[in-house]
Amino acid sequence: MRSPESELAELQANDLLRILRPLDSAQGTEVISADGRTMINFASNDYLGLATHPALKNAACMATEKWGVGSGASRLVCGTLPPHRELESTLAEFKHTEAALVFSTGYATAVGTLTAIAGKEDILILDKLCHASLVDGARLSGATFRIFPHNHLDKLQSHLDWASKTIGNNGRIIVVVESIYSMDGDVSPLAEIIDLKTQHGALLLVDEAHAVGICGPNGKGYAAALGCDQGIDLQMGTLSKALGGSGGYLCASQAWIDLIINRARSFIYSTAPSPAVCAAANAAIKLVQSEEGEQRRTTLHANIKRLREILGQTSNSPSAIVPWIVGENDYALRIAAQLGDAGILAPAIRFPTVPKNTARIRFTATADHTDTQLAALAEAIGKRRS
Repeated sequence: MRSPESELAELQANDLLRILRPLDSAQGTEVISADGRTMINFASNDYLGLATHPALKNAACMATEKWGVGSGASRLVCGTLPPHRELESTLAEFKHTEAALVFSTGYATAVGTLTAIAGKEDILILDKLCHASLVDGARLSGATFRIFPHNHLDKLQSHLDWASKTIGNNGRIIVVVESIYSMDGDVSPLAEIIDLKTQHGALLLVDEAHAVGICGPNGKGYAAALGCDQGIDLQMGTLSKALGGSGGYLCASQAWIDLIINRARSFIYSTAPSPAVCAAANAAIKLVQSEEGEQRRTTLHANIKRLREILGQTSNSPSAIVPWIVGENDYALRIAAQLGDAGILAPAIRFPTVPKNTARIRFTATADHTDTQLAALAEAIGKRRS
């Protein structure tokens, strides 16, 4: 029998061992590590700087005062409270859908949704770079699933052609993609994918985790920026990135939401998100649609441009994610350590989060990064390259 110690030693030997990174400060562009060092944070997904925003904190405090700390049970037992209903109403209006459903995490959203809508009679077709939660949901669903190379429309069409000939009368074909990809920061050709899925009578689930709040009219996401959001059957997202809190959501027709309520095990058998989390998310969605939200997006995109310049990259992607791909795990770890010595928090990202031999430093820009902080990163990068 293998011991856990032997498995940990193997991870260590392959530069794949991961450890927790304790901090002694709130989320922000500057954080304090457990050893007391102040570091400039270029690793956070808090793109608009809302994690500590007074409006969100105030909403969370007021909800806690009125509704308590916990929800008491799962949503189907006795755990559905006014903050849950209010947030789902706001989300449906925000994404222009009939209904919405909130989950405790983005991971639970992906796994719960795919296992609820797909089974052994169905076919799932995923982009190769889809998030692990979507891959896990596909595997757990029991459906036949196929992977197409990242953003490769010809291969997607080939898979759809095969699926159309293979699927039974009661089967569903479901295409699953992200609008902005979490490790490469590039975008999906959504308009073309919508055309293909429509031609083949398929459904489309799009994860907008890294797009909501940062692009599109009033921060509604990348699909809305392209004007094709109404061609998407299931719009998934997270409350934990640009919206500053935690949790996940799915927006769709009322019928799809009702089905997922009845079949998603990660929803049925989980205690409902706390009233505070829901109230903060509700405040965040309203804030991103305000004048302040637009100002924060403007600043964010200026900082994204500056970050790309620092890393010598040119891209038209609206993503706040700018990867520096270096290849080997040990090399990425050394770079991350050197940046850490210079006061920059930007961890190495390695397999299995990214494919083998594509280890990287994943930098993220936020609306709260200052010119001074970006200059400090430029200096650290310059020293590393000299």
